[in-house]
Amino acid sequence: MSRNATSSVSPPSVKTSSLLSFPTAPALFACTVALLLTGCQKQEAAAKKLPIMVRTETVAMADYAPRTSLTGVIAARTLNNLSFRVGGRVAERLVDVGQHVDPGAVLARIDPQEQESDLRSAQADLDAAQAQLTQSAAAFERQKTLLAQGFTTRRDYDAADQALKVAQGSVDATQSALTNAQQNLSFTELKAGAAGVITARQVEAGQVVQAAQTVFTVAEDGDRDAVFNVQETLVAKAPASPAVTITLLSDPQIRATGQVREISPAVDPASGSVRVKVAIPDTPTGMPLGAAVIGSVSARSAKAILLPWQALTSSAGKPAVWIVDPSTKAVTVMPVEVLAFDSGTVVIASGLNEGQSVVTAGGQLLSSGQTIEISGASQ
Repeated sequence: MSRNATSSVSPPSVKTSSLLSFPTAPALFACTVALLLTGCQKQEAAAKKLPIMVRTETVAMADYAPRTSLTGVIAARTLNNLSFRVGGRVAERLVDVGQHVDPGAVLARIDPQEQESDLRSAQADLDAAQAQLTQSAAAFERQKTLLAQGFTTRRDYDAADQALKVAQGSVDATQSALTNAQQNLSFTELKAGAAGVITARQVEAGQVVQAAQTVFTVAEDGDRDAVFNVQETLVAKAPASPAVTITLLSDPQIRATGQVREISPAVDPASGSVRVKVAIPDTPTGMPLGAAVIGSVSARSAKAILLPWQALTSSAGKPAVWIVDPSTKAVTVMPVEVLAFDSGTVVIASGLNEGQSVVTAGGQLLSSGQTIEISGASQ
């Protein structure tokens, strides 16, 4: 009985294990298939990446004339350094810096005591010389009459004639000295030779000045100059007689056109620049002396390609742009030579041909051979 009982228990245990293992295989197979399908879908999604949207521009040659602008100041065409022609102590100063003066206006005076004394002395010398001349003339007339009557000698006549000539020469000399004394007295007043504006003064009342020592500097009225410090390379590249547009810095509405009048022959060793003076005919009244202005001039025209600065990239450390193949829409980097940089624009001298399509926006996300989609293009 115990043997039968044992045998009856074993078969059911084996049968139960088989029934539990058969359903597991299909589940594992299904999971494996699902994983494989998921991996394939990710690979297909990666392979079907959407193209990058960019903007493009067609290359076209254009006339490019680079325009250079520099800041300068308005200066007088003629500056006069005024000084006394005689020395002395400054008794009075009548004008100050910035004041406008008319021709002949008295600017300053020096103490005239010395010149007045010289004038009185010269006048006294002239009076004495004239008295001597009168006496010599009377003696000569008397000797002339006596010689005609035979009551004097020829020697006495000649002596009287010589004395008369000496007296006449003395009068002429003293007359000249008197004239010089009068002029020296007039030189104690410093007068303006032409209308203008006082730009500098170097003396004060009570100061002793020497003859020819600068007292005032006057900027004469008339046409003005715009003065610029220009780099030597810009001067060499500029046209022969460029028209310069002068604009007032504080008010761009005030502008004028000038011509280069003078170019310094030497380079300033301190700044390394060349001083250029531009004549401004009929200078506007709104451009006073010392006003800051902007001078603009266009250089020689040249053929070039103008592109937005966003189109520029780099290839091996050199400037380049992305060009688009019209058939495949694949991009390729193309090295270029940059002529100049302007406001918002890069000027290409060589490296591109007319008709090529250049990426002007979105190029920072591109790689060589990548396909793109042009923004705004018809599908």
